[in-house]
Order: sequence, then C-alpha cells, then structure tokens
Amino acid sequence: MTAPPIVHIDPKSFWQDPYPVLAEMRAKTPICFVPELNANLMVRRDDIFTCEKNIAVFSSDQPGGLMTVLMGENMMRKDGEPHIRERKQCFPALSPRTVRDIWKTKFQDDTQQVLAKLTKQRECDLVTDYAMPVSANALRHITGLTCLTPQQMDAASQGMIDGVGNYGGDPDIERRCHAATAMVDDAIDEMLPQMQAEPDTSLLGILCHTDQPMESIRANIKLAISGGQNEPRDAIAGAIWALLTHKDQLNKILSGEHTWLSAFEEYARWVSPIGMSPRRIAQDFEWNGIELKAEERLFFMFGSANRDEDMFEKPEAFDISRDTSKAISFGAGPHFCAGAAASRCLISEVALPMLFEAFPDIQLNGEVPFGGWAFRGPLKMPVTLFK
Repeated sequence: MTAPPIVHIDPKSFWQDPYPVLAEMRAKTPICFVPELNANLMVRRDDIFTCEKNIAVFSSDQPGGLMTVLMGENMMRKDGEPHIRERKQCFPALSPRTVRDIWKTKFQDDTQQVLAKLTKQRECDLVTDYAMPVSANALRHITGLTCLTPQQMDAASQGMIDGVGNYGGDPDIERRCHAATAMVDDAIDEMLPQMQAEPDTSLLGILCHTDQPMESIRANIKLAISGGQNEPRDAIAGAIWALLTHKDQLNKILSGEHTWLSAFEEYARWVSPIGMSPRRIAQDFEWNGIELKAEERLFFMFGSANRDEDMFEKPEAFDISRDTSKAISFGAGPHFCAGAAASRCLISEVALPMLFEAFPDIQLNGEVPFGGWAFRGPLKMPVTLFK
C-alpha cells in the first residue's frame, strides 16, 4: 500500500476550467492528495460509484465540516438510520407524485410570468433574468418560504454555497454565509405560524408536523436552498447555452427526434452543476493499492466521473443522443439527490420547452464564461430574445 500521490493545482485555473487537470488525474493519479484543497480526490466513475455506498468508510458525518458548522447538521451530513429517517420525513414534499400533481403547475405559472416580463425587452442576461427567477420561484414553493423574493432566495443560496466551499478561510465569504443563514432563519420564523395552523405540502409545512427537532428542520431547509437554487439555475442556463451552440441537436428536439430531458441529462453529465461531494474517511482503508487514513477528507469528483473515458465515448463532447445511464450527476449512493424529480421536471418539462416556445429566434449575444469545480455553471449569458 502507498499513500495517495500528491498533485498540486492552481486554484484559480482549476476554478476556471477543472477538466484538463481532472483528465490527467484520471489517467495517472485516480486517487491523489491535493494540498491546495487539503483533501484527497477520487476522480474515476466506477471508484466513486462503489465507494460512495460504503458509508462505514466514506462518511457523510462531518462534525467539523463547513456545511455543518455554518448551516447546521442536515440529513446530507448524516449516515444510516438518522439520514434515512429525515429523508423519509422530507419525501412527501419532493416525491415524483407531489412534483407532478402540485409543483409542476406552479412551476409553469411562475415561468410564464417571467417570460411575460422578458417579452418587453429584446436583450437580457439569461442567467439573472430567466434561469435565476425560474429556479428561485420553484424553490420558494417547495421550501414554503414564499415570503422571500427570488432575488433573496438566490442570494441566500449563493451565500451558503460560497460558505461551504470556503476552504481557503476567506472571512468575507464566511460573513456573507452567516448573513444568508440568518435571512433563511428569519423567513422560517415568519412562515412557521402559518404552516403550523394550515400545513401545506412544502418542506416547512410537512416537517413542522413531524418529530424532527427545529434545529434539524432549519438545517434541512437550508440544505434544500443551497442545493436547490444554484444547481437548477445553472443547469437551466447551461443547457440553453449548450443547445444554442449545438443548433443541430436543438433542431432534433424541436422535430421530436429527441427530448428536452435528454438535453438536460446530457448537459448535467457534460458540465456537472454539482461537481463534488465531500466525505470524511471514518477508518483506515485501502483502495486499489492506495492507503487512506482515518479522519482525512476526501472529495468524490462527480464532474470528473461524468467525463470518464472508460464510461463515455468522446466524453468532452455534448451529445444528446448519448446513453447517460452511467452518469452520476445526482450522486450514486444513499445520498442521491432528494430533489432529482423536481429538478428534472422544472428544467426538462418547464424551463427549456417554455423558453424556446416563447422565443424561437433566441440567439447568443456575447461570451458565456463558466466558473467553478465544486459547483459549476455559466456566470453570465447575454442573449437576444427576438429579431
């Protein structure tokens, strides 16, 4: 057995485009230690697919982790029965049936209102003017925090996302994260009396009528916001960008040859909005000749797994005809994304088809920069909506 090889990265360039470095890691050092992140990285799909299920070694329980410290101990940071219990309590708000019967209509109504505003302007930034409010409105309903505006929901999510990824210890990022969690707590306090008196199918409406402690309810709603705003927002804008830069594939969807869902699933593989999930090594463990020590940190690199050359032919290419069944965009183990059904519905059944129906002549109108490796998406997306 040997210790993980050390691989240095340039954090700035890794944030701008992690894929070349990840490809080299897959080829030469599929498990390695990156000092700049103070973590071991696991980058091959089959390694992650297998190891993520081994919760006795790769534990989500991280008492000193940034998410637990800054947002409270949510179900994503629990293993075994405690995780299963809280996940089951959340399920009624996120089940495919609830999404189909309740949330989809609300998604459509809100998205139609966003589109109606856009008809009054010929140009816009599709990230901030479309993807952001569409995603945030959906999350307002699902969490039950309808007292927050879309802008507040987006700011809360971004503040928490930045905070839990603040491995460099930037005090300004930590301060913004604390402000974000305080805003969410205030919104919960505002909506709680209404939900206790007249519960609905939102997370807050359901959880406040369970035996889940209030600190766990708060933590799980913060989890839903941190994971349920940025990723759908980035996937909506990113998938639209992918289709506008691959018009032949867009035309195949418009002709009925392929589906909006295939575009979303392929985009989520190609540019994984959730690129990483952290774990604590709970006990000494050996994997493929590499020795991992107890209490070290390890990152499952989903964004790398989804471009694994052993799994996908020409993984660097966007191809909606591809079989994406081996992609792990939503995770691979017991922490598989609880909001997957809502995300698929919002993006493939609402956001994508409604935009292209409203603006069939939409065109890119400038550069579309991307950023991130733990969470990745377009930073801006200037478009011309109609001729």
